[in-house]
Amino acid sequence: MFYRTSLQAVAALASISLLAGCGLFSDGDAEGEQKLSVGTMSEPTTLDPAAAWDGSWELFRNVYQTLLSFPTDSTTPQPDAAKSCRFTDTGNQTFQCELREGLEFSNGEKLDAAAVKHSIDRIKKIDVEGGPNGLLGSLAKVETTGDRIVTFRLNAADATFPFILATPAMAMVPPKLYPADKLREDGKLTGSGPYAMDSYKKGDRAVLSKNPKYQGFAKLKNDAVTIRYFSESEVMLDALKKKQIDAINRGLNAQEIVELQQGGKPELDHLQLVETVGADIRYLVFNPSDPMAGKLAVRRAVAQVVDRGALVATAYKGTAEPLYSMVPKGIFGHTTKFYDRFGEPDVAKAKDILEDAGITEPVPLTFWYTTDRYGSSTKDEFAELKRQLDGSGLFTITLQSKPWTEYQEGYKKGEYPVFGRGWFPDFPDPDNFIAPFVGEKNALNTPYKSPEIAQALQESRRESDRAAVAKQFDAAQEVLVDDVRLLPLWQGKVYIAASEEIGGGERAMDPQTIMQVWELYRKASW
Repeated sequence: MFYRTSLQAVAALASISLLAGCGLFSDGDAEGEQKLSVGTMSEPTTLDPAAAWDGSWELFRNVYQTLLSFPTDSTTPQPDAAKSCRFTDTGNQTFQCELREGLEFSNGEKLDAAAVKHSIDRIKKIDVEGGPNGLLGSLAKVETTGDRIVTFRLNAADATFPFILATPAMAMVPPKLYPADKLREDGKLTGSGPYAMDSYKKGDRAVLSKNPKYQGFAKLKNDAVTIRYFSESEVMLDALKKKQIDAINRGLNAQEIVELQQGGKPELDHLQLVETVGADIRYLVFNPSDPMAGKLAVRRAVAQVVDRGALVATAYKGTAEPLYSMVPKGIFGHTTKFYDRFGEPDVAKAKDILEDAGITEPVPLTFWYTTDRYGSSTKDEFAELKRQLDGSGLFTITLQSKPWTEYQEGYKKGEYPVFGRGWFPDFPDPDNFIAPFVGEKNALNTPYKSPEIAQALQESRRESDRAAVAKQFDAAQEVLVDDVRLLPLWQGKVYIAASEEIGGGERAMDPQTIMQVWELYRKASW
């Protein structure tokens, strides 16, 4: 039969997990190793952490190791490669970690304080455009004491720094294989995470096996995982139906999710769907250098016309929900400021905004989207945006698209007037839904200078009690609404589709909505 797991079923699933420990299910295969295959459309753009501030983290979390990490159900970073970490001052400017004893990389090279310093320093030195150095703006220098003590000196108070160290971008790498001043170029990967990567073929698969040298929080429930990369969701789902893969993480379109939810077909009888609340968001980015997108009145008029409810219903069929803040539901600091300012879609108000700025002719804009990063529903999403904006009579929208690798190159060069982006959080804090998109250097390669936002972020980072900084994030979001440089559209839900014989799906997503494949296992036969 078809199984659907939702938030309401989490308690029941937890009970099942407990039963697994009592022998009802097995974490291992009595006849041999547990080997699983997971399909996804989230293929890495690089194998080097120093270059990745994107979906490459899906792979990295499973093969690399960080000082701190986010185990399932955690809301704050927990030790991984580190034995312990803490701020050693009251001003949140000195952060120190003590490493576990006897750490090694999968190639046998020693993972000590010097390797940690090397790994972080090279991110800053290489400074890849649009790369993770954007996360390290508060880091002044890294110091070591002996083999196991690493001290991070910050140039300003930053209570979010432990969260940053927990991102896969801050992965530890062996100095002998990863140069200090350039990216690794041999197409291989070496880490100290739960798995070692035995082989990788771009556009096809990454073959992982249990890393016997791993020391960390993860408890592996399988012995090997092959991650299969697909460019079309239909092909990926067909592979799951035919039992060519065991599970799917990311990439199913709305229609396919609805099909799985409804069930009732013979080819779906052996499948289950796990649904959890997602913190990933989708939004539009307006290029301030573009003659039209650079005009405030144009951006505000777009915000006044876009109907998020219709967008979600048409393109995502209830598998997402409208978003009126860059900070999504489930993260403290969430607001509805875009709705508070613009209200329901109103063409007449949008026309007034344009006419007040002297714009009386339909505004030509080109909207860009990626064809393969976020699933095939993206095409439907942008078709609906075009329908709404063209239908207002105030805009003439041209749609353009490219595969993710080429798409990134374009927006990094500032070639797109308006483009769609998604954001999977680096860590569960409102800072991470605002800071990455502002400043001279940001994740969008579209400079966005705002002294007001910078001040709000600076003030919030002095406070370790993150729940006490609501005022600062409220102020920052007021500026975002005023400028409309970013237009939030919707917030997603996270779905894992799997064969009914696969367990652990309900625990596989960490607070960063990255799949921890070590949580998956094949249930024993009845």
